[in-house]
Amino acid sequence: MKLVKEKTKMEVAFPFIDLSKINGEERGATMDMIKDACENWDFFELMNHGISHELMDTVEKLTKDNYKKCLEDRFKEMVTSKGLGVAQSNIIDMDWESTFFLRHLPESNLYEIPDLEDDYRSVKKVMKQFAVELKKLAEKLLDILCENIGLEQGYLKKVFSGSKWPNFGTKVNNYPPCPKPDLIKGGLQLLKDDQWIDAPSLKHSIIINLGDQLEVITNGKYKSVMHRVLAQTNGTRMSIASFYNPRSDDIIYPTPALVDKEVKKPIAHPKFMFEDYMKVYPALKFEDKEPRFEAMKIMESTISFGPVATV
Repeated sequence: MKLVKEKTKMEVAFPFIDLSKINGEERGATMDMIKDACENWDFFELMNHGISHELMDTVEKLTKDNYKKCLEDRFKEMVTSKGLGVAQSNIIDMDWESTFFLRHLPESNLYEIPDLEDDYRSVKKVMKQFAVELKKLAEKLLDILCENIGLEQGYLKKVFSGSKWPNFGTKVNNYPPCPKPDLIKGGLQLLKDDQWIDAPSLKHSIIINLGDQLEVITNGKYKSVMHRVLAQTNGTRMSIASFYNPRSDDIIYPTPALVDKEVKKPIAHPKFMFEDYMKVYPALKFEDKEPRFEAMKIMESTISFGPVATV
């Protein structure tokens, strides 16, 4: 599951969820909205999610300052060295973005990030607090998804964490102005009813993306949809995307309770080790989910997983 703070234009049809209503009189309606978003969109936007605006603003400022100080010139040098500024044909194997990745769990890599020496203490304190709040939100959402689909509380958290912890980290993306936005990837859109729709954002909201793993675990009850990024000619956009993923050695497979045993047909979703999925993902990330699932089915046919403990 991916939590994304994104900045782009408003799209009225996109599902917006006010999470502050989850424990009030409008709980039923709010749960229904989340259920519909999970089944039909894969994405939804959370407002009043419980993470303070002050903390979000501080994280945004720190990451923007880091980009200006450490990464902006490097990105320009990369563009020049690869001739991307004068490209005449589509560039399909890279994003128009400058990124760095912070790993929170199972072990932080903050001390390994270059150019943070001067700001290490302040960045470490803020990002640690940010990670704690995001993990709390992710696990709250997983329990909401469990309730909506009829699984016991804590089931999805156990699937993702095993006996210890999930793979949890934050990817900071900056999208500089692009001279040829029609030729390369950049800002976020998702495919809905055969149309590309902008993923919008209100100030201090968080966009939720369920992703492939939850489609497999829920046996297709929740959907993973194709999404892409488009570059822009002016302005510099930024997103802060946090990934709450399974442990590398976790086996991902359809939950037995959600498999219709009366339907006499092969299970559509594969069983695989998350580490293997991540090995094929970079080469297939610009495609829809089917090639990734097919790659996992091929791998499943050649590997014996043995009995899988239920959680």
